[in-house]
Amino acid sequence: MTDSPYRIAPPGFTDEQWETFERDGILFFEDALDAATIDELSAAMDRVCQASEKYQEGQTFGSENLVERDPAFAALIDHPRHVGYAYDLFGELLKLHQSQFFIRPPGGERYNIWHPDGARAVPYGTFSPNLPLQIKIGFWLTDVLEEKMGNLVVLPGSHREQYVDQYDSHEPIDGEQIVCVRKGTMTLMHSSIWHRVEPNESDVVRKNIFYAYCPAWVTAADRVLSNPEWLETLNREQRIIMRSYTHAYANAKPPASEFPLFLDRETGLDHDPDTYREDVQLHRRKRMTWAERKHALAAT
Repeated sequence: MTDSPYRIAPPGFTDEQWETFERDGILFFEDALDAATIDELSAAMDRVCQASEKYQEGQTFGSENLVERDPAFAALIDHPRHVGYAYDLFGELLKLHQSQFFIRPPGGERYNIWHPDGARAVPYGTFSPNLPLQIKIGFWLTDVLEEKMGNLVVLPGSHREQYVDQYDSHEPIDGEQIVCVRKGTMTLMHSSIWHRVEPNESDVVRKNIFYAYCPAWVTAADRVLSNPEWLETLNREQRIIMRSYTHAYANAKPPASEFPLFLDRETGLDHDPDTYREDVQLHRRKRMTWAERKHALAAT
C-alpha cells in the first residue's frame, strides 16, 4: 500500500514499555527533544505569554488550547515522537483532550495537590479499570534535577487506586516519586495515577508542556469547538484528532471521511483482516487497538 494517501501508524509501545506502564502508570523518555526543538517550544511559550493579559513575570502561569495559539504547538498534535502511544490505546477514535503548558518560577504559587486527572465524583477508573481513558504526554523544557524545583510528584502504581488518604493535600506519601529529569525528557502518564507538584525553591523557572489524549467520546478539557479557519491550516490527521464536530454524536460515530486515521503499522491495512464481509463499510467496522490485542493475548 505504498501509494496509499494514508499514513502508517507511528511507533508506539514496546512490550517492555507496556509492562512498565501497566505496573507504574508512567514512562520516562530521556533525550526525546533535541536542543533546537526545546528552543523552538520555549520561544512559542514566550510568545503565548506575551500575548496574554493574564501573564505576570515571576508568577506561576498556565495556558490551555495551545494548539490554536502557535504553529509550533499545532505541529505536536500528531507528532510521531509520541502520537503512536496514544493511538495504541485509543485507536481510530483518538482525540486530543487538552494541550497546556505551565511556567513555575521560583517562589511562585504552590498548587496541584494530590489528585488524579479527569472526572472526580465518578473517576475514569470506574468505567475503565484496566486501560486509561486519558494519557498525558509531558515535555520538559528545563532541567529539574533536584527536589523543590516545582517537580511533578507521582505515586507509581496508584492508577489502580481510587482513594488515597492524602487527597487534596500536599502531604508526602510513602512510595511517592519526586520526578527529577533533564530538559528534553518526555513523560507518558496514565490519567488515573495520583500526582501533585512540589514548590519551586530553586533559582530556575520550570517550563513544561502537556498534551493529553483520550477517546473521541470523552469531552475535551480546553475547548468546545475549534476555529474552522484554523482547522484548515492543519494536515488531515491533525484535523481529525482535534474532533471538532458540530453534531454531538459524531464524537462517538465520526463521519466516514475520518477513516482510517492511520493504517496498521504491521500490516499496512485500513481494517482488521478476516473479521467482516467485504460489503461492511470501513467506518462501521470495529478495529482492535494495540492495547486491546495485548490484553487479549494475556488472557489466553
